[in-house]
Amino acid sequence: MGTRFACAVAFSGVLLLSGSFSGAQQASGVVAAIAPAIPIGAGDLIEVTVFGQSDLSGRFRINEKGDVVIPLLGLVHMAGMTADDAAIDINARYIQAQILNAGQQHVTVFISEYATQGILVNGEVKTPGVFPALGVRMLNDLLTAAGGLTPTASSKIVITHKSAPDNPTTIEYNPEAVPPLVPQVQILPGDTILVPRAGIVYIAGNVTRSGGYVLDGQHSMTVEKLMALAGWGGRAAALDHAHLVRTLGNGSREDVELSVNRIFKGKAPDIVLKDGDIVWIPTSRGKLVTEQAISSALGIGTSIAIYRTQFQ
Repeated sequence: MGTRFACAVAFSGVLLLSGSFSGAQQASGVVAAIAPAIPIGAGDLIEVTVFGQSDLSGRFRINEKGDVVIPLLGLVHMAGMTADDAAIDINARYIQAQILNAGQQHVTVFISEYATQGILVNGEVKTPGVFPALGVRMLNDLLTAAGGLTPTASSKIVITHKSAPDNPTTIEYNPEAVPPLVPQVQILPGDTILVPRAGIVYIAGNVTRSGGYVLDGQHSMTVEKLMALAGWGGRAAALDHAHLVRTLGNGSREDVELSVNRIFKGKAPDIVLKDGDIVWIPTSRGKLVTEQAISSALGIGTSIAIYRTQFQ
């Protein structure tokens, strides 16, 4: 355990992510040809077409009780039916009322708006929220509608289907592609998309590229790897007196002094870093101030360079 330390830091830089995360490029995957058979619900907007009868056709809103007023038929209960079921039911009612000829299917129904079964996109996207489920919606389209991924987005996306809330599906994608390569997965009304935050480790002080480095979740990040990514120490860097600051489970902080030189030479074990760890490389004979300065600097999100690590 090293001594407590303090240091004034001033981060500067911009996000060094190549390209924008605002889009998501299509990749190979399952592509649906037709919209799913989703039951009609209260508030939905249906489009009824009666062949050769334009006065019977139109767009109608389902009320809060699941009913809708159909021309010449009056109030018809539609909630719980699929679009095909609704078309068969309306057609049968018109035949029974001797408005249409028997033996033929004259009516088609299309659900043009799922008012109560939107799709929730949450987590590390720029504009999270509920998006309308109009027709066939793909994961790629919904991420784009949500403004794209943030620089700290994980390389995994969790999809929870309304029909199976206890069995979420995890989708892996390549966030390092420009734009990110997202598999084509169909999203149904009522589903939830969660983009988790990736782990981040920080390096500050006398290094070439200070800032935050995103963990991809598939490879471990060690002090030696982080130093290599940060371009090693600058002039007069005190590599034998580096510090690792780690936040413990109870919220307190642990300060460990370590020697990067000894780790590099294999004389000391390399340390696997965890999400939120801060590595500080001081300058020889540099003036130390307060440890809180690190936390303050890391809290200024727009002034910290965020780097995505690329592993082979």
